[in-house]
Amino acid sequence: MQLNIKHLALALCVAVPTAFAATSRPSFVTTEIYNYNHPYAAQASNELATKMSKMNSSAFYFYRGTNHIFFKDTATLPASSYTTSTTAYTWLGGDTHLANVGSQRDSSGKSNFSVNDFDEGYLGQYVWDVRRMATSIVLAGRENGLSDSNITTAINTFVGAYVDKMSAFKGNDDEKTFQLISSNTSGVVKTNITDADGNTRADLLSKYTSVSGSTRTFQNKSDLVTVTSGTYNMIAGAVPAYISSIAPGKQYAASFYTVKDIHQKLGSGTGSLGRMRYYILIEGPSTSTSDDVILEVKQATSSAVATVLPGQLPMSAYAGNEGNRVARTAKAQVINADVLIGSTTINSQPYYIHEKSPFQEDFDYTDLSSSSKFTTAMTPVGQALASAHALADKDYDNTVVPYGIDAEVTTAITSKSGLQAEIVAFAFSYADQVALDWASFKSAYAAGTPLY
Repeated sequence: MQLNIKHLALALCVAVPTAFAATSRPSFVTTEIYNYNHPYAAQASNELATKMSKMNSSAFYFYRGTNHIFFKDTATLPASSYTTSTTAYTWLGGDTHLANVGSQRDSSGKSNFSVNDFDEGYLGQYVWDVRRMATSIVLAGRENGLSDSNITTAINTFVGAYVDKMSAFKGNDDEKTFQLISSNTSGVVKTNITDADGNTRADLLSKYTSVSGSTRTFQNKSDLVTVTSGTYNMIAGAVPAYISSIAPGKQYAASFYTVKDIHQKLGSGTGSLGRMRYYILIEGPSTSTSDDVILEVKQATSSAVATVLPGQLPMSAYAGNEGNRVARTAKAQVINADVLIGSTTINSQPYYIHEKSPFQEDFDYTDLSSSSKFTTAMTPVGQALASAHALADKDYDNTVVPYGIDAEVTTAITSKSGLQAEIVAFAFSYADQVALDWASFKSAYAAGTPLY
């Protein structure tokens, strides 16, 4: 697999400054937001209205909802001094920020803290994930009332933890067993893991479903609504293809996937609002209603990262199905991944499917209410990102990533303090740009400018 020559400058080690002057660009911002969201307006205008309202509420939510702008900018902003052509084959999450990490049980039943969003999974420079996470640290830190000096310490801790863990993975297979669990974490992250471990299937089922006689079905709620019979049959009809997308050795008996009910889920996430999302209630391991399983079925689209390095992840790597691209990223980046991860096609659109886990706990960055809490949390955040990158290399699929990325990244980082300084400069500069872009968006939103 060869790097596209016209994009080589983005991938090579280039000694350039990474701080830049933020500029007001209202026309660019509104045009980009409109063009990205308009294709979904006919199918989900109410969801897009929710998205715009969320983005209007804070700079952090605006940042979550405009990953496409971040990667449009990435194609033109200064390259990193600590990359090579080979580090451009890092399998990225593509939308790293502090709301896209959290705790859940893996398929072996162990609760751990890791990355948890894979919609934008694609190949690119490792620093793009690092930069995006670091920018979110600035936005979250400022929202939480931290000083820029304290935020700088947090970024340095995050980057240092990432670098150290990648170096620790070099030359061995430690990434295949490393997990962030209760015993090797502290503070807010440890609490997050403990909270995930305390969740139950009964709690999740009672939140979304009810039992009448011997039958469990979804409740009708403001954010969980019935679908037409045609949509129901179309989704149910796509389940066999979904089952086939799961490796034969990880498939359960056919009865496990028996469809019991289907509803549309509204209002979830931020960046993905506008794409269709459904919950499917299936039988699970037995005919008892107590072990029913909820599948989340989420419409997929092309990765924003592909705008920077188009074709870097060839379509053959995911059979041309963007849902399969998301599924493959999810399975590549975590240990003991959910065995229900898969993909399908519904009404000619690609979908990613996984279990709506009863044992998941979102990470709330607003809990990082002091400098010490914030800085303490940044070590596991950096380690979680390093783990995801190191797992998803040649040891997972050498036809996609032909390198040991932990070794390649470690070699490229010739100075940890240099990378820390570079990322700090970038993160504050880009956070300033986000603030200006958010102001432009708020003005357009208040004026009633069409945004989708």
